[in-house]
Amino acid sequence: MKIFKFFMFLLLAGHTTYAQKYELGKVTKEELAQKRHPSDSTAPAAILFSIGDTYMELSENEGFTLVTEVDMKIKIYTKDGYDWANKVVSYYHSDNGDESVDFNKAATYNLIDGKVEKTKLKREGEFDEELSKFYRQKKIMMPDVKEGSIVEYHYEIRSPFTSVFPEWRFQESIPVNYSEYTTRIPEYYTFNPVFRGYLVPKVNRTKNNKKFTYTSKNRSGGQGFNASKTGFSNNEINYFENVVTYIIENAPMLKGERFVNNIDNYTSSIEHELTMAQYPNETVKSYSHTWEDLAKTIYKNDNFGGELKKTNYFEDDVDALIAGVTSPEEKLAIIFTYVRDRMNWNDYYGYSCHDGVKQAYKSKTGNIAEINLMLTAMLNYAGLEANPVLVTTRSSKIALFPNRSAFNYVIASVELQGGFVLLDASSKAALPNIRPIRSLNWEGRLIKKDGTSVAINMLPQFNSKENITIMGEIGEDGVISGKARDQYYDYHAYLFREAYSGTNEDSYLEKLEERYNGIEINDYTVVHDEFSKPVTEEFNFTHNNVTDVIGDKIYINPLLFFTREENPFKQEKREYPIDFVFPSEYRYMINLKIPDGYMVESLPESIALAMEENIGSFKFTIQSQNNQIQLMAISDINYANVSPMYYTVIKDFYQKMIEKQTEKIVLTKKI
Repeated sequence: MKIFKFFMFLLLAGHTTYAQKYELGKVTKEELAQKRHPSDSTAPAAILFSIGDTYMELSENEGFTLVTEVDMKIKIYTKDGYDWANKVVSYYHSDNGDESVDFNKAATYNLIDGKVEKTKLKREGEFDEELSKFYRQKKIMMPDVKEGSIVEYHYEIRSPFTSVFPEWRFQESIPVNYSEYTTRIPEYYTFNPVFRGYLVPKVNRTKNNKKFTYTSKNRSGGQGFNASKTGFSNNEINYFENVVTYIIENAPMLKGERFVNNIDNYTSSIEHELTMAQYPNETVKSYSHTWEDLAKTIYKNDNFGGELKKTNYFEDDVDALIAGVTSPEEKLAIIFTYVRDRMNWNDYYGYSCHDGVKQAYKSKTGNIAEINLMLTAMLNYAGLEANPVLVTTRSSKIALFPNRSAFNYVIASVELQGGFVLLDASSKAALPNIRPIRSLNWEGRLIKKDGTSVAINMLPQFNSKENITIMGEIGEDGVISGKARDQYYDYHAYLFREAYSGTNEDSYLEKLEERYNGIEINDYTVVHDEFSKPVTEEFNFTHNNVTDVIGDKIYINPLLFFTREENPFKQEKREYPIDFVFPSEYRYMINLKIPDGYMVESLPESIALAMEENIGSFKFTIQSQNNQIQLMAISDINYANVSPMYYTVIKDFYQKMIEKQTEKIVLTKKI
């Protein structure tokens, strides 16, 4: 057999043998009778065990196939855990090869009249659904699920893409009693395991000697009138495979905390990166890619770089738009506004075009790539230095190494004298450097025409402001009435426009009154469609829930219905970065008229707080003069994302700020 065929016959498929207690089908009455998880009584469900095995299986016709087998056993404690009785596995589907997913051994167990009853999954409980052009999902919905049920299943993923191992999760939002993952890799491949999270697995490494016997044939003779003969011979290949098993026991349920961008970024899990392969008598082939390599490969794709080259479909329109305009900033603003207002996003992510920019422009509808690559091409055509930027959305995990799924989004950038301007025309509320929240996620990758690329910070660096002004008066009954004005800038304005768009005023005001419990709003007006100005809303109000009248005294919350009464940071310690999405400044100017016959008995003391490293500050000043109380409060957080090493600092800062906000203004009747 020729050397180049050698690698086709390296490995015999096999299965990891699990300990007896982790076999499917072994469900006991004691397990079914258990009412709550022994280490966390709040858990709605628990994974009793999850065991995975990834290996390569040989097929003479198809070569190596990557196979992952998973056994899962789950206990359901409450109705809130019913969703854990279902399972969804996505898989890749394309012209380059299809993955497949198959479930079996799926059953639900219940304890009925002291007996264990088993209900098998039937065909009507299985679904195969299309997610996008390249992805599908196999879903099962287990039958006869009740509080106390145990469900279990086995599934197998088969993939022709041997370089891409599936992610294995040791931790979930419910407790995981036992999780084991094994990889069995022939000696000719080197994979780099990459971990997420804070739990450290036990690791066991061994080597298995393998022997593969194959049959080869050869032809001999055949001179003159003698017939040729076919001979068969048995050949043997000896090799070894590296076996690595990772185990984590008693993983606590992963509880989401306030101000976390995507908890999956911190979930204990493992991924594998193919770094190199070396077949017998061949040189080492490296598969390690840099981010620049990945960006260059994406740019060369016809559905990406090829679409950027197309211009004839918009040239006349852009020429008319920028006729006589010389300023780069004006050109940028005009073209961005044109694309934003013309195009409609179809809710599909991706950095590859589906129908293409020409069709999208014609139909005025496209995916993220079609809208923002179109925008990039127009800006370049107008003479600006515009380039696409690959992004990972907040709903997706940040990739730990360069791979095909590292990015799922693309925006545009323009380089001006003041730096990069980042643009996303897929939202009707967006502006230059004010992008949809979904794309505000760590770093992106800007790709230039020559194939070079550079990392770009995706997090906003400037404070978005909200200014609140209130002119009010306090009634003897404690009811406060007056006029409020709220101005939203930058990302606060973006969020307002997104929330207000598509809703009627009555519906919006209902939500506003619900947010400020006890308020009644009248004469509401808003200006939100002048993008060069802040969003401004004004209304008259009465509020009966921010004061207490006790005897001849009135106690008032200084910030009225804007008072924050609860610290969002409750944990003793924190492992995840604090994600504020974008830096913010809130400024409150409140003027209150004291009711006749009353005077100020006491006011909260003014205070100024500042966190280290300029993370944030809080200033609170209050005074009374001429039957009026004037208050000014300014709070700011100056970073979109803060390291957890400053968690205690932030927690204490918020606590002091809340304590100051909840101190009372005390009025008393004059004698």
